[in-house]
Amino acid sequence: MKPAKPLRCVVCAAAFLFALSASAAPTREPEPELRLLMKQAIESATSFDDPQLAEIWLTDMAGRMARYVPKAMPDLATRLRFLRLLHAEATRAGVSPELVLATIDVESRFERFAVSSVGALGYMQIMPFWIEEIGQKGDNLFHTPTNLRMGCTILKFYLDKEKGSYVKALARYNGSIGKPDYPYLVLDRLTRRWSR
Repeated sequence: MKPAKPLRCVVCAAAFLFALSASAAPTREPEPELRLLMKQAIESATSFDDPQLAEIWLTDMAGRMARYVPKAMPDLATRLRFLRLLHAEATRAGVSPELVLATIDVESRFERFAVSSVGALGYMQIMPFWIEEIGQKGDNLFHTPTNLRMGCTILKFYLDKEKGSYVKALARYNGSIGKPDYPYLVLDRLTRRWSR
């Protein structure tokens, strides 16, 4: 599913503003290793319709991750691999990649091996019973592709069930129906960190 045109415009505008603010600082040519890394990331980002959009989104979100969650993924290569996979899984499920980023930010602060007080695991804090319900032998919720695929699929299910209401879907995702604190926290992260 393609992102809505307004979301695309917001992402492009944000990237343009980010580029303008970055250009105020002293500039120099990127290091050859960084140039190669970005080129590989863009070329292997199969969930984008346009390589230029891939470059803008990956660069923008990798920079935001470095600013907001530097300890979880300190190096650019790790952030780019994660973002490519996240974008692919969110797109496959039909969920906004930015909403998934905001959900992960609140759920685990991008800690791959996060374990909640109730036993939810990984980036998207998936309950282990899902492995028994729909997983395959050997599945591991700390395995990034498995965690993101299950999390995006669950989030999309609740978005569909709640007819697109982010507040209601996020409450179901978190198991906090009737308590708006969690959904509003995710939506705050979405607007403040991941959607500008």
